[in-house]
Amino acid sequence: MDFVRNCEGLLLSVLRIMSGLLLLQHGTTKILDFPVGPMNAVSLTSLPGIAGFFELIGGALLVIGLFTRPTAFILSGLTAVAYFMAHAGNGFYPLLNGGELAVLYCFTFLYLVAAGPGPISLDRALGSEPAR
Repeated sequence: MDFVRNCEGLLLSVLRIMSGLLLLQHGTTKILDFPVGPMNAVSLTSLPGIAGFFELIGGALLVIGLFTRPTAFILSGLTAVAYFMAHAGNGFYPLLNGGELAVLYCFTFLYLVAAGPGPISLDRALGSEPAR
């Protein structure tokens, strides 16, 4: 298990990058119409359009690891609101109301607020995050 412990920082960076990439595609489908899906061509003034803007910009910032903690905080709140507005009304259990992904994003981003960006990030390269 020492090998895993030695990879802790790297795995934190991988978690941040992959979470950012996965969220980024929610933004690209809403704002850039790619990939083609059910959420294409939303109005930028609608709630999904506003969420798409945050997903697009926030996802990109997470991928590069810039302003990681404040970005993750905003995205954690965004996904919590998405859960309660779009899913919670359809039943208590996230498995049944389709809100599993929103809950998982919410708590992953909340973890990134506390843990930071990891060693592979612009925050670390620019010196705004101390090396551990």
